[in-house]
Amino acid sequence: MFEKILIANRGEIALRVLRACKEMGIKTVAVHSQIDRDLKHVRLADESVCIGPNSSTESYLNIPRIISAMEITDSVAVHPGYGFLAENADFAEQVQKSGFTFIGPDPDVIRLMGDKVSAIRAMKEAGVPTVPGSNGPLPDDAEVCLKHGREIGYPVIIKAAAGGGGRGMRVVHTESALMNSIRVTKAEALSGFGDDTVYMEKYLQNPRHVEVQVLSDGQGNAIHLGDRDCSLQRRHQKVLEEAPAPGIDPEAREKVYESCVNACIKIGYRGAGTFEFLYEDGHYYFIEMNTRIQVEHPVTEMVTNFDLIKEQIRVCAGEKLSVTQDDITIRGHSFECRINAEDPKTFMPCPGTVNQFHTPGGLGVRVDSHLYSGYTVPPTYDSMIAKVITYGDTRDEALARMRHALDELVVDGIRTNIPLQKDLVRDAGFAKGGVNIHYLEKKLGL
Repeated sequence: MFEKILIANRGEIALRVLRACKEMGIKTVAVHSQIDRDLKHVRLADESVCIGPNSSTESYLNIPRIISAMEITDSVAVHPGYGFLAENADFAEQVQKSGFTFIGPDPDVIRLMGDKVSAIRAMKEAGVPTVPGSNGPLPDDAEVCLKHGREIGYPVIIKAAAGGGGRGMRVVHTESALMNSIRVTKAEALSGFGDDTVYMEKYLQNPRHVEVQVLSDGQGNAIHLGDRDCSLQRRHQKVLEEAPAPGIDPEAREKVYESCVNACIKIGYRGAGTFEFLYEDGHYYFIEMNTRIQVEHPVTEMVTNFDLIKEQIRVCAGEKLSVTQDDITIRGHSFECRINAEDPKTFMPCPGTVNQFHTPGGLGVRVDSHLYSGYTVPPTYDSMIAKVITYGDTRDEALARMRHALDELVVDGIRTNIPLQKDLVRDAGFAKGGVNIHYLEKKLGL
């Protein structure tokens, strides 16, 4: 097992990783920007290193500085959390070349799954269901593109192969608009991602966002830990998640679980990962694989009573999975509300000093947050400041606990999206379960 791990992240995920390391008897190193020197995990880590000014580029995205911090602290591995460098194959490769361990998949696997075109091709070969599409990059040949559009059927969606987070996508409803949409998307992709490769898929009009959590040791062993529904989104950004996904066809679910596990083994995956799907009319369609731990991993931990971070660390240390599929049982239901420092109506970030922070409690309530009274939320980074997670024997019980938990939560001094979350967990349509990815934006009138 690793003796010392450097945590190359900030906020609640850095604190979550630190807690797992402490339970495993692993020493920790926190890296931080100048403005983040008072973060809770920085105070609790065995060592800390300032790696630069406040901008992400000069600190959390600065690969040489992070590797230098590993060298001077005698760290043996780095945990990237999510965001920043978590899915950066070049970072993983440089970590390995420097003699350290990257807690995640091999760089080649990150590259394979980071490119949407190669990922879809690999998933098809592994038997994972995919969206009907162009089966590769779109050429400059207009006739070929128009033929793809006719065969797939409109509406279609043009996607940047290197895109992510809802960027680099354009829906096309008619053949006459296709070629111009391709040209515009290619230009945006080149500007935003440095790669103008785009591909075409069938546009599903009212799908849900359902994802499957997996763990694999890269030694021929892999398991799934059920699914999550992440359909409540605003501009492709998740707002509220739950596990398991309600109202899923049982036969289709078991098939997709099996295909995800087989895909992990086929590509030699190591660590925690998530297969993301669109789900419509009883069918799954692969979108992408996130080769890291997810923001919403706590809901899976709640319904499986299994620590994903600890197992992620173990398998990346070279150990085999400590459990088999038969050891994983999904019980009850769990919700997660993302609490952001933002105006609940305009969604503009609202940094500032937290005068009072009071977390909810009681049976089946968990809060993952780096906040404390007197902490100043900086304007520099992502606005998420906490995650409120609840568990219940039934979906209704977990939802009732979330309502009470949000009522008890106090974040005074800054504006947050708590009012929006309170509204969502009392929404009649959401309470029934199974809303699609457009539900929240329609509710907000966007």
